[in-house]
Amino acid sequence: MAQPSGEFRQEAVRTRGGELVSGGLLVGVGAPDGSEARPCPDEWRPRPRRIERSEPARGPVGGVGRAVGPLALGAGPADLPLLDRESDIAELLGLLAEGRSIRLVGQAGSGRSALLSAVAEASADLAPGGVVQLCGHRRTVDDLLQDLFAATHQAPGYRPDPGQLAGHLAEVGAVVVVDAAELSDVELERLLAAAPGCAFLVSVAPDSPPLSPGSRMQDHLVAGLSRSACLALTARLAGRPLDVAEKAWAVDLWFESEGLPLRFVQAAALLRQRDVAVDALVAAEDDRMDVFGAVDGPVHDPDPAVRENALRRTVPLPSVAATASPAVRLAEGLSEPAQAVLRLAVALGGECPAAPHLPALIDVGLGEAALAELADAGLMVSIGGHHRLTAGALDLLVPHWPALGCADGAAQHFAWWVGHSSVTLEQIAAEAEVVIGVLLADRTAGRHEAVVRLARAAAPALALALRWGAWERVLELGLEAARRTGSESDQAWFHHESGVHAICLRQSSRAVAELETALTLRAAAGEQRGVASARRMLGLLRTDGRQLPAASAPPSRAPVIRKIAARVPARLKSSRRRRIAVVSTVVLTMGVLGTAVAMSLTGPDEPRPKDPHSGRLDEGGSQDAPFPQPSASTSPGPAATASGSPTGQSGSPEPTASGSASRSPSATPSRRPSSSPGATGSPSPQQPQPSAPGPSQPPAPQPQPTGQPSTKPVPTSPTTPPVTPPPSPTATSSGSPTTPGATAGPAVPGTS
Repeated sequence: MAQPSGEFRQEAVRTRGGELVSGGLLVGVGAPDGSEARPCPDEWRPRPRRIERSEPARGPVGGVGRAVGPLALGAGPADLPLLDRESDIAELLGLLAEGRSIRLVGQAGSGRSALLSAVAEASADLAPGGVVQLCGHRRTVDDLLQDLFAATHQAPGYRPDPGQLAGHLAEVGAVVVVDAAELSDVELERLLAAAPGCAFLVSVAPDSPPLSPGSRMQDHLVAGLSRSACLALTARLAGRPLDVAEKAWAVDLWFESEGLPLRFVQAAALLRQRDVAVDALVAAEDDRMDVFGAVDGPVHDPDPAVRENALRRTVPLPSVAATASPAVRLAEGLSEPAQAVLRLAVALGGECPAAPHLPALIDVGLGEAALAELADAGLMVSIGGHHRLTAGALDLLVPHWPALGCADGAAQHFAWWVGHSSVTLEQIAAEAEVVIGVLLADRTAGRHEAVVRLARAAAPALALALRWGAWERVLELGLEAARRTGSESDQAWFHHESGVHAICLRQSSRAVAELETALTLRAAAGEQRGVASARRMLGLLRTDGRQLPAASAPPSRAPVIRKIAARVPARLKSSRRRRIAVVSTVVLTMGVLGTAVAMSLTGPDEPRPKDPHSGRLDEGGSQDAPFPQPSASTSPGPAATASGSPTGQSGSPEPTASGSASRSPSATPSRRPSSSPGATGSPSPQQPQPSAPGPSQPPAPQPQPTGQPSTKPVPTSPTTPPVTPPPSPTATSSGSPTTPGATAGPAVPGTS
């Protein structure tokens, strides 16, 4: 990885921007007001192309490292073959040839990564798609699926949604090797279901839970090496044959460690440090002889080998108990540059940057040599494009190797580095865990402003690099630091970015919550452009139908007619408007009621239907009573005028002499002289009468006391149309006709 030239403290931090395609969305990243997503036009959508197999093992940039580290950890020199694993390799190859997926389990330092690399090299011809090597360190299952897609398809800047990804991976048939995976049983099953044509070989952490009974994977235990293999490994890494004392010491270590390869890698490093001490004694003895010459005393053997063995016996071997936890003792024997790199890795939580970063961070010019020394000592291993401490080393070193401010300027350096134009997205993806380690170190030290600056610079870069698990983690740390600093503008930015991240992952509820929070904070801070950006994202969610908040629910149904009169006065505060509304409501109600009454009236040869709006109960003798018919003329007779009946009542809106208003129910039935059978004098169909010459006479009306007409108003209801009885041909003195028939129900007066 090339280190950008120039002094980073003299350059301003630049935010990396660009566009990517996530499913059907075109996401613009790095805008000043936050990232934005919009529907991607069809002509801009990538067309992924399958990558043909060009080499036995391949993987995305930043995959499993193969150039640094000891043999037992899978990254040693090529001239040191894997020891005592022939039966394991043969068994695993047989299972992979059958299409089975295997999970490698074992203790920390048992050599799972070494066995993984050996099987990957031997299984190049098992599948038509070859071998794909992936790194599972700090990766989510979505990150691994995206890495598998990127390793088998040519589509830069494209992250398909789950449906599209399943379609692309369904055509892949390869052996997929995943090192240091941190997935649960459910996530492993999801990984297998997404690529059904692939056989997976996955190494997991020692504390991983067992597989469920119905799992499609099977466990393969990676046990320790045999005693002879451990002795051979120690001698090869020590660079010389072991003497009798050292062989006895190695056998004791083999019983105590159960043959874990990592323990013997570290034991060989302890023997090399002991050899350095022996060489110092030999050099001191030679100098003394040259300076002072021969003196009286015992005569030394002139053979240098014999003298070296004699001096080696004076340097004791470490105890087995000390060898069980050798990290501190190994660290004390390292060179000064290696100790500085080790201190930086401890400060960053076990993650170590690549060699080009070391001169800017800790002023170590030979970073590659320092990393190689740490790897040979069994304290560090190369994985995923960078280095990290081996299992258990961090816990042993933290109490004895404090940070001492070695990571103080790391946030400023990486904030400049991720935005530099010469840095590629693949390089940023490989250093994602290091960036997170810097954020955690600054959070522990209380440098929250530095955390905010680095998070705002790194989040867009990680989004464009398609490391979305790290993107989400950086946004969480940045938001936490922004809350501690009290900056509402930074909080709004992180909430907005988290909302866009949720949109890309199809998490609509979380996206709405984050965007609404960002909208509130930006509105309070007066950031109009930020408010508009958040509103556009919320509008995208509603338009696509992914989420409809309660405030955007469809409106309720329009109120029915009989509820208008009760709602209008509450909305209209002016008395004039209220009167106009009341009059309009009355006119509308009368029109509806008139239509209902007209529909309820039938011809003479049809039975009377039940009218739900008539207000009358269909009980008793109401079905035997004739339906009252209106008068044949809309003008009242002379007797009606003389008795005080209203003149032109059917069409006049003015109140009558008795105090009734124009909305009296008698006005509406009097408008049917043509369609009513009463207009021709024919009898009612319910009570047939014998025909007689002349106009037909209804049955004799019941006498009614003479006098003034009743002034008591008849209560009416908007839903109860009154019925007017037919007037008598010869008006009575009161001018109020009665309903024919004594058995017909109560009479409904027309003018009362």
